[in-house]
Amino acid sequence: MGRKKQGNGRDSNPKMLGVKRFDGQPVKPGDIIVRQKGTRIRPGRGTLLGRDYTIVALREGVVQFDSRKGKKVVEVISALNQ
Repeated sequence: MGRKKQGNGRDSNPKMLGVKRFDGQPVKPGDIIVRQKGTRIRPGRGTLLGRDYTIVALREGVVQFDSRKGKKVVEVISALNQ
């Protein structure tokens, strides 16, 4: 008689990582822009890097992705500056 193959008895929940607000989208203070593991994308002006590497908007404006020194950077540009 064959036995059913068992897993390790554990399974982790999905983490819902990724970009939540894309280039050109409006954000309010506190809106999550990126959920990530490590600093794949770095915080720029108008953003804050959380303990879990989540990037959050600090001010109202529009999301802008850029590249500096070969690194991806996300900023929140206020609507007044455009």
